[in-house]
Formats: sequence, structure tokens, C-alpha cells
Amino acid sequence: MSDKNKEKDDKGLLESIKLIVSKEDKIKDQVESDRGLERYAKDLLLLMSLVKDYYQGNYRNIPYRTISAAVIGLLYVLNPIDLIPDFIPFIGHIDDALVLKFCLKRMEKDLLKYKEWKDEQSASNDRNTDQDNKKDKYAKTKDNKTDKKSADKDKDTDDSSK
Repeated sequence: MSDKNKEKDDKGLLESIKLIVSKEDKIKDQVESDRGLERYAKDLLLLMSLVKDYYQGNYRNIPYRTISAAVIGLLYVLNPIDLIPDFIPFIGHIDDALVLKFCLKRMEKDLLKYKEWKDEQSASNDRNTDQDNKKDKYAKTKDNKTDKKSADKDKDTDDSSK
């Protein structure tokens, strides 16, 4: 593949990712309301998180084929006009579920790696938050002791002036 074609593919992928990220709320609503997708809800939300982190540059340790499969799967779920139109009761989302299952199967290992990375990030953020809370608590305790010493000193000054 020439550099020009690769650049064009990358640009198309980023445009598709941008569209998906802008429709994040719609995807979440669709997952919550669609019976056919409920078994894939966690994976679909993780997939959405992966695409979002990729787009924001937070996570790039992923093969091109995997991010492409994620984008294709999410675009298919977003598109109301597909093999079986979504508005048909009971069977409208069967094709969405099948496409999603296929995409998830193709990227299973990479999605697990991403989940591990995401969990590490959350754990790191939790540790940082705990440390910040301890610092805040220490600072408040120190401020309270300083305020108490200052109040005692003021009281002593008032007592001596009487």
C-alpha cells in the first residue's frame, strides 16, 4: 500500500472515530434500550471507551486492524438502516448483535489488553486520589492546630491585658 493510500485510510479512520465519539451518548442509550445488545453491553461500552481513548491519544498500543474492527462494529450498531432495520420489533437488532459479536471475537486479545491498561489507570488514579485526600486531611489538621494555637495565643493576650 502506498503512503498516500495509508494516509487516506488513516484520515478516514480518524473521521469515523470522531463521528463515533460524538455519538457516545446515543450508543449508551441504544445499549440500555435494546434487548438484542444487552448481553454485549459491557463489551460495547469498553469498546466505546477504547475508541475514545485512541481518539484522544491516551491509548495507542493497538493494531490498526483492531481499531478498524472496533470502528466498523460501532458504526454498524449506530446505523439504523442495515441488513435488518432496527425498527422491526424483536429481530431488528439481531444483525447488530451478530456484527458486534464478530468484531469482538476478532479483537478479543487486544480488548483484554486495553481493559488491563484501563484498570491500571483507574487504580493509579485511585491511589493518587487517596494520597491527595491524605495530604488534604493533613493540611486541614495542621491548619486547625495552627488556628487553635493562634486562638490560644489571642486568649492569653486578652487575659494578660485584663
